[in-house]
Amino acid sequence: MIVDRTREIAELFRRAEDTARYLAIDEKRAKIAALEGEASEVGFWEDQSAAQSVMAELALAKDDVESYQSLILAIEDVEISNELALAEDDQEMATEVETGIRDITKRLDAFEVSTWFTGELDSRDAIITILPGQGGLEAQDWSEMLFKMYLKYAALKRWKVDIHDASSGVEIGIDRAVFTVHGRNAYGMLSSEAGVHRLVRISPTDEKKRRQTTFAGVEVLPVLPQNIEVDLRDEDLRIDVYRSSGPGGQSVNTTDSAVRITHLPTGIVVTCQNEKSQMKNKETAMTILRSRLFEIEEQKRREELDRLRGVKQDISWGSQIRNYVLYPYQLVKDVRTGIETGNVEAVLDGQIDDFVVGYHRWRVSAGDSSAQSAKAT
Repeated sequence: MIVDRTREIAELFRRAEDTARYLAIDEKRAKIAALEGEASEVGFWEDQSAAQSVMAELALAKDDVESYQSLILAIEDVEISNELALAEDDQEMATEVETGIRDITKRLDAFEVSTWFTGELDSRDAIITILPGQGGLEAQDWSEMLFKMYLKYAALKRWKVDIHDASSGVEIGIDRAVFTVHGRNAYGMLSSEAGVHRLVRISPTDEKKRRQTTFAGVEVLPVLPQNIEVDLRDEDLRIDVYRSSGPGGQSVNTTDSAVRITHLPTGIVVTCQNEKSQMKNKETAMTILRSRLFEIEEQKRREELDRLRGVKQDISWGSQIRNYVLYPYQLVKDVRTGIETGNVEAVLDGQIDDFVVGYHRWRVSAGDSSAQSAKAT
């Protein structure tokens, strides 16, 4: 007997239309026309930075509109197939309808995720810094494990990564890692990772093989668009150049290409050494510094939890956002959402989407609950 999927298909249409309204698809169609007109003007590319910003905005708008249109066409195709399957009592076509609904549902799930990232900076690239916390050499090793985990996650998402600094630790691991992740909603997605990450395992450096608890801190900042102004004066900067000690090719280690910028009023220090060009290292370091200064200004204006970096806490006991336990049992658990898995190896291999998406689902749900509570009062 052929199962009528009309109601399921109607639900797919409803979800697609709800998401389209939330993403303002009609407004984005008008924006695309306006931006394409701007891009066709004479002299558009004279200001490279502004032009690239416009083209990036255009690409994002097009991506949303094309994703919506593709979904609607797919749902319409399934709707026609369902009608034919019922009319002709065609079991093979009915099976295709079932498969089509399942595939479209997955695509809708991914499309709906984009509705969580409508903030001004959510779609931007992300600057990630990993620093060892409490735990000595073990913390440096743990920082390197996290570094590799995020690189693998980015690869799974097909995001591009630029590594700016990955200084080796004293004996093992890394002293710090600074890198930029380029991808759609990279900052919005990866903001879930900002905070302290705790590892419990048998120490690889302890001859007695005792259990060790170590910590690492993850900072996530957006790459700011040029139209956001940051108070950054030349007289407030001290710029030092030195010989790089990190990877990047032969000339990296034989020329003074590495750059260290110190912002004197705040004491913020940014280093970049993985590019062969001193100019490129300086440019990247300035980009990171702008984002960090912007974060400070956000704190001053809002006087609340820092929404860009997460809660500012010591990188030690009681402040972690996620626990990774390798011994005496296998478990990764997010303290905020309660999401957990026993497949620690998969997590460290970059399969953290359940934690990333789960965090944002929890965040959006918590925000909705707060809004409803406020409305009720």
